[in-house]
Amino acid sequence: MTVSWSAYRRARRRSRQAWALLVTAAVCIVAALSWFFTAGQFAAAGPAPEGPTEAPVLNAAWMKPVQEPNPVPAGTALAALDGIAVKGRAPNTDYSREAFGQAWLDVDRNGCDTRNDILRRDLADVVFAEGSTCKVTAGHFREPYTGKDVDFRRGSESSRAVQIDHVVALGDAWQKGAQGLGPKERQSLANDPLNLIAADGAANQQKSAGDAATWLPKNTALRCHYVARQISVKAAYGLWVTAAEKDAMKKVLGSCPGQETITAR
Repeated sequence: MTVSWSAYRRARRRSRQAWALLVTAAVCIVAALSWFFTAGQFAAAGPAPEGPTEAPVLNAAWMKPVQEPNPVPAGTALAALDGIAVKGRAPNTDYSREAFGQAWLDVDRNGCDTRNDILRRDLADVVFAEGSTCKVTAGHFREPYTGKDVDFRRGSESSRAVQIDHVVALGDAWQKGAQGLGPKERQSLANDPLNLIAADGAANQQKSAGDAATWLPKNTALRCHYVARQISVKAAYGLWVTAAEKDAMKKVLGSCPGQETITAR
C-alpha cells in the first residue's frame, strides 16, 4: 500500500500530539500525587468541626508520670524537632505488640490499668463499674481528632467506638529507634500518658501506624498540639523522624511557631 507524503506527515503530527497529551497527563498525575503527600493531606479533609485545641496529659490527683529515658526538651516544639535525628525507616521485621510489654499494664502503680486511667482522664461524667474506682463503664467527651461529641459505653461492641491511640504509633516507633530500647523503656513508651489519647475508633483505625507525613487529625485546631506531642514523645524516647515526617511537622508548626513541647510532669 502506498502512503502519500501528506498523509504520512498528518500521521506523524497526530502521533506527536498523542505523545504530548500522554506526557502532560503523566506530569499532572505526578504533580497531584506530590501535592497530596506534602500539602494535600492538610486540606483534603476540608473544614472540620470546631474541636479541642489540646488533649489532656496527666491528672496528678490520681495518676503518676512514667519514667522516660530522656527529659522532654523545654522550649518550642520547632527547636526540639531540630534536635531529633533524621533517618530512613528501619525494616519492620520482628515487630509485635508484645515487644512493648503486656497491653495496658498498671505501670504507674496507682491500682488502675493504663486504659482505664486514660478513659478516666479524658472523659467527662465518668461512670465506674459497681464496686470499682478503676473500671470505666461510661462517659462522654469532645473527641479531639474529629471535634465531635462522643459517648463511651463499655460493651463487647460499643467499646470499640472509643479507642486509646498511641500518639507515636508503636509500629512507627519500632521502625524509628524503638528496636534499640530496652524492654522496660518500650513498656513505658506504650503506657506513657504523654503518648496516649482517647480517640474516635474509626479515626484511630484510619491512622494505623501513620506518622505526621501520612496522617493528621481532621480537627485542624488540634494539629499544633498533636505534632508537638509527637515531637515530645520522640525526644523523650530517643526516636528519630524521616525527612518527609519532619517536613510535615514543620508545615503544621509554621502556623504556631510558639507552640511549646509537652510533658507529663
